[in-house]
Amino acid sequence: MNSFFTRSFLCFAMANLLLLDLAAQQAPAPGAAPSPQSQPTDKINNQDSKPIDKNQGTSNDRLFYALPNFLTLENSGKVPPLTTTQKFKVVTRGSFDYIQIPWYGALAGISQAENSEPGYGQGAEGYGKRLGAAFADGTIENYMTGAVLPSLLHQDPRFFQESEGGFVHRTGYAVSRIFITRTDSGHQQFNFSEVVGSAMSAAISTYSYHPKGDRNLPNTASVWGTQVGYDTVTIVVKEFWPDIRRKISKKKQYASQ
Repeated sequence: MNSFFTRSFLCFAMANLLLLDLAAQQAPAPGAAPSPQSQPTDKINNQDSKPIDKNQGTSNDRLFYALPNFLTLENSGKVPPLTTTQKFKVVTRGSFDYIQIPWYGALAGISQAENSEPGYGQGAEGYGKRLGAAFADGTIENYMTGAVLPSLLHQDPRFFQESEGGFVHRTGYAVSRIFITRTDSGHQQFNFSEVVGSAMSAAISTYSYHPKGDRNLPNTASVWGTQVGYDTVTIVVKEFWPDIRRKISKKKQYASQ
């Protein structure tokens, strides 16, 4: 489960830094005039909204301004389903994005410091193996849950942000998307792509290139749980990221006036 805690820690650390900065920005200075609310706010929100490419049905957004977030749509309304080609293209675009190199490099470094899966060893060789495994694990899962099974089962791999309601409601909605998804025809269905796809990717990675001592059912189940757990944490952050992004953009706009 080390990978789950490692990825979750990095994800939450970045989210908390942004939230703390946002809280500090929102606290009014003593004697300061209240911030403008009507026209400027609407203008800023509209400017910062991430437009949906009607031809592609995806976004150009990045989580924490870095990690690919191309399958998350906000204020999307009705959008056409993705074709099989589009599903594979967007997953390829995100899986081989430039930011993945330092991201997986950081995961491999922490994994090496924890000496997780000792069969990889230490030193440069051990780090290289962990880096390759981290990249392969993430890439295989991305394709299985975002392209292969969604194409075979006609399920929609995109996350549609809720936007409305309180924190508990929106958090519950985000978590539920791990188990419930849209079909290409717009109906609700059990999320076989996520649950079964992550299990398949865990089995493929565990029994192919992970250390021989870890090629067993318990470790496969642990990797599966790690991937689903990390995806759950990530999807909750995705639900609230647009709100954080707009607040930061708004503050920057006010500061420049």
